[in-house]
Amino acid sequence: MQRSRPHDKRVLVIGLGRFGSSLALELVAHGWEVLGMDSNPRLVQAFSESLTHTVVADGTDDEALRQIGAHEFTRAVVAIGTHLEESILAASLLVDMGVPHIWAKATSRRHGRILQQIGAHHVVLPEHDMGERVAHLVSGRMLDYVEIEEDFALGKTRAPREMIGRKLGETKVRTKHGITVVCIKRHGEQFTYATAETIPQKGDVIVVAGKTDDVEKFAEIA
Repeated sequence: MQRSRPHDKRVLVIGLGRFGSSLALELVAHGWEVLGMDSNPRLVQAFSESLTHTVVADGTDDEALRQIGAHEFTRAVVAIGTHLEESILAASLLVDMGVPHIWAKATSRRHGRILQQIGAHHVVLPEHDMGERVAHLVSGRMLDYVEIEEDFALGKTRAPREMIGRKLGETKVRTKHGITVVCIKRHGEQFTYATAETIPQKGDVIVVAGKTDDVEKFAEIA
């Protein structure tokens, strides 16, 4: 099996639809070398000048993947989301080739579980995750929300009144609310790590981590 090469900044992106192309362009903007692959010639042509390399090929074809050197990549993204069977087959082929880091887009939890079962290392549910994130922002008092994995999240919110003017170590927030204050930001300043000696002030923004329900409940008291 291949070993991960930490300085290898090459990524294979299979599928240049909205998600795949957006991801590929962002990677290029951050200095990565991206090989974009799609069976649709029009999509490949559209991004031929924006990505490092592009190729018209079928991501479910083992021989096509080997011809473009897919097995030589340490990172690959299967961005095929609308066709379940194609997504699963493409991911399965990359797993069989020993690609060390495979990300795969899923359109549902069930799709995601199948991708994990066949060996995809990271599963992304962009529509589901964004919908969930916005729902938390609309319905609660959180300024931002990210689910790290099922039932564990990070939430950005205002420091509640019970914390103002007190050292975090004295507030016992972990015992009372089941969350940990990770970092804090004062107006006009950057985020800094929070410690037991940190004293939140009125208007400070904090980032907390914990089980999803605990993070949601804590944001409501802010």
